Amino acid sequence: MTPPHQIQACLFDLDGTLADTAPDLAAALNHVRAQHGFDALPLEVLRPMASHGARGLLAVGMHITADDPLYPALKDAFLARYLAAIRVHTTLFDGVSALIEHLHKAAIPWGIVTNKLSTYTNPLVAQLPWPHPPGCIVSGDTAALPKPAPDPLLYAARRLQVAPEHCIYVGDDLRDMQAAHAAGMRAIAAAYGYCGHTEPKNWDADAIIRHPLDLLTIGLMC
Repeated sequence: MTPPHQIQACLFDLDGTLADTAPDLAAALNHVRAQHGFDALPLEVLRPMASHGARGLLAVGMHITADDPLYPALKDAFLARYLAAIRVHTTLFDGVSALIEHLHKAAIPWGIVTNKLSTYTNPLVAQLPWPHPPGCIVSGDTAALPKPAPDPLLYAARRLQVAPEHCIYVGDDLRDMQAAHAAGMRAIAAAYGYCGHTEPKNWDADAIIRHPLDLLTIGLMC
């Protein structure tokens, strides 16, 4: 494993790790539900699925799977509504701005690696109040394969000009840990995200954090 003093870059998932996107994703899904005569579901029901994209949210909100003939139309309606109101209630998680400030002062580059398609990633990232911009933005359609494949993480490391073994990756889903390990990076589970506090214990993460600023106290950062 990489010694702590050799960590030279930080990469982060977006939804559930840097940004709390669940309220706007839930609003888009409830818009689709309303179009079909269903009452809105509470945010706490939909929040755990926010990292799983349209497929996960439609499974919970419309009880439909990707192989259903009605799925494409529902997915298109959901995504169109989400794009139209992509940053109404979305905010950075508490502590994210302070963490980025610390990285900036320490001259440690940071980047975003998400499975969100660039159509949605780019406008959302552009509207969020980062204290300093990311050194790279890697979306689900940037590299040859999305997470849990290592491709997007390795692409990000190349963009930042840092060797993968000198990077850490922070995410709130099992596939984030799988991608990090496959890329030869330290894998940090964000238990404050959409996964809940207990599930990351089963992910073989190198560390688990319960607040973004915990990243500074786990012995991996300079």
